[in-house]
Amino acid sequence: MQSKPATEVASNPWRWVPSLYFGQALPYVVVMLLSVVMYKDMGVSNTDIALYTSWLYLPWVIKPLWSPFVDMFRTKRWWIVSLQLLIGAALALVALTMQLPAFFQMSLAMLWLMAFSSATHDIAADGFYMLGLRQSQQAAFVGVRSTFYRCGMLAGQGGLVYLAGKLSERTGDVGFAWSVVFGVLAAMFVALALYHRLALPRPAADVPSVAGSDPLHAFFASFAAFFKKPDIGLILGFILTFRLGEAQLLKLAVPFLKDPLAAGGLGLTTAQVGIAYSTVGVLALTVGGLAGGVLISRLGLQRCLWPMVFAVHLPDLVFVYLASAQPHSLLFISAALALEQFGYGFGFTAMMLYMMMVSDGLHKTAHYAICTGLMALGMMIPGMISGKMQELLGYQHFFLYVCLMTIPAFIMAALVHIDAGFGKK
Repeated sequence: MQSKPATEVASNPWRWVPSLYFGQALPYVVVMLLSVVMYKDMGVSNTDIALYTSWLYLPWVIKPLWSPFVDMFRTKRWWIVSLQLLIGAALALVALTMQLPAFFQMSLAMLWLMAFSSATHDIAADGFYMLGLRQSQQAAFVGVRSTFYRCGMLAGQGGLVYLAGKLSERTGDVGFAWSVVFGVLAAMFVALALYHRLALPRPAADVPSVAGSDPLHAFFASFAAFFKKPDIGLILGFILTFRLGEAQLLKLAVPFLKDPLAAGGLGLTTAQVGIAYSTVGVLALTVGGLAGGVLISRLGLQRCLWPMVFAVHLPDLVFVYLASAQPHSLLFISAALALEQFGYGFGFTAMMLYMMMVSDGLHKTAHYAICTGLMALGMMIPGMISGKMQELLGYQHFFLYVCLMTIPAFIMAALVHIDAGFGKK
């Protein structure tokens, strides 16, 4: 792949920030939601769904182990385009496994390939964001970044879940329906790779970080620099606990919506889940993320932290109510889910800016990857036990337990240090 001179930069972030983060969202949506809905449709138990799909978070957890190599070799631009093509290939292979007898094991294997490729793509994309934009632009575009990330979630969760539900109803073949969905995703990724090959800028700073020096020394130096940061214990505690409750709720939200009333669920069809949770909910999530970015850019992260921590966690009580009342109205259920998702989108902006603040410095790409890896660890381990906890407690008591699991996040928010004025225009 031939490169233009490194000094040539396409200056308009609107050409590439929206599409880059739209694409970054799609594989994460596959792990977080599509795989859960797919395996639920294919008759896999809640315990197995939560356990095995939570393991798919592992590449995002351990990506800091190879993040320095993304810094050291080739450009971030090269990594982004190449990995988008590889993700498209992995998704196409998932589509081919759905009609096979050992679909569960084979589809999981292909999803692992996709997850490792996606985690590496995230390293390059997040690093490219920080290289391609000035710090003031980074804060200004965090809402745009978040909004188009949510648009990617909307496309992946809403439209594709609805498509799977309708195809299943019309053909009676669940495997065929999900093959079509993953085929569509594969085509989307190939299209994104071709677009980004042309549209991504070429920042002068987007060069390998080592030239003639010892790569192994640079690798360990980036890790050592992160763990020598002041207040590293508070940094780790805040990132790991911020989504302790939400990590468990997310894994069981779709099974709860789909399980019959007799089992404590709401009895929605796959198509109705596509409307209520994956479309209305994600739209609310998107609006919340955009509002959070605007507020932080005006007031700064320090003043916004506490309102955003409350916004993430208090709406979890919505699920306690839904599990207790088991309402039948799709409109009411959609409105309740929209409230919960708006709060989550609004509040999660604080975590994104906090990780940028922590990562600022010489090794910003590798350090941001470490932060997101820790955040993924905080999602993976609680998610792995969530299915078993739900089966032991039942949905109503499980959601009460989730609310209790948010307490550590409030404690850490009271202790963590925020740079005055960070994120403010």
